Amino acid sequence: MPVKLMWKYLYNAAAILFFSALAPIAVHAQSHPAPGIPISSINSGMNERVVNIPLRDGGSVRALLCTPAHPRATLIMFPGGSGDIGLEQNGSIRHGNNFVVRTRGLWNQRHYAVLIPDTINHVNLRGHRSSASYARVIDDILTFVHKEGTAPVFLFGTSQGAIAAVNGAAHTPPGTLSGVVVSEAVSVMGGSKETVFSLPLQDIPAPVLIVANQTDRCNVAPPHNADRIAASMTGSPDVQILRVTGGLTQSKKTCGSLSPHGYFGIEDDVITKISAWMETKLK
Repeated sequence: MPVKLMWKYLYNAAAILFFSALAPIAVHAQSHPAPGIPISSINSGMNERVVNIPLRDGGSVRALLCTPAHPRATLIMFPGGSGDIGLEQNGSIRHGNNFVVRTRGLWNQRHYAVLIPDTINHVNLRGHRSSASYARVIDDILTFVHKEGTAPVFLFGTSQGAIAAVNGAAHTPPGTLSGVVVSEAVSVMGGSKETVFSLPLQDIPAPVLIVANQTDRCNVAPPHNADRIAASMTGSPDVQILRVTGGLTQSKKTCGSLSPHGYFGIEDDVITKISAWMETKLK
């Protein structure tokens, strides 16, 4: 074989071996989450299943139920924004960045069951969370959860979802809930034309934890309003404020989910502190 041809043969063989060796590495790399996306956003919860909760006014609301073995409590979690997480009957989620959605697996690891209701027919909930009709939807969800098990129940709402949690809690008889968590609550009037102050905060009979990130720059959820929210909850036997700090910014908007408003990058710390408060309500 001529020397020139032999070198060409050896070069091609070496190239094939080199790129063959790289192939598994490339496949493995694609199995990892994209940079900047928290692991919890792609981890599903435990024993996930889609449930269709019947409503007294007709129809049903689709929800994602994630249940660890022997849950210590059930968290009914209301997302912010439009409230539409794009939950399909097969369990797929189109909008999973919201704090309460992307951390469901972390709550399960702490032995809390999580129920995340979607909007009815994917309708935008802005402006409707404080309505009497949505209070009835939450009551129907509570009825479903209590039938599912005997574990204590908490309502948990973040951002616009805090309005829903407050609405449900204000129309719930004493003794029904172990507690209510409102995080980065919308307290300044914006495009949705409703805030937590649109509801009778004084009628909440359950213990309440208000979480406020001092780094949050969302214009409709200023952290300093946590004191005003707490002062309005005169009917609650115990109102506490949890002040946290930090978070990364990946969202284009200050009220986005992947920002300090959504506890992006500090999820574990925030969940640990909220869990510590909930444990005191389970004793």
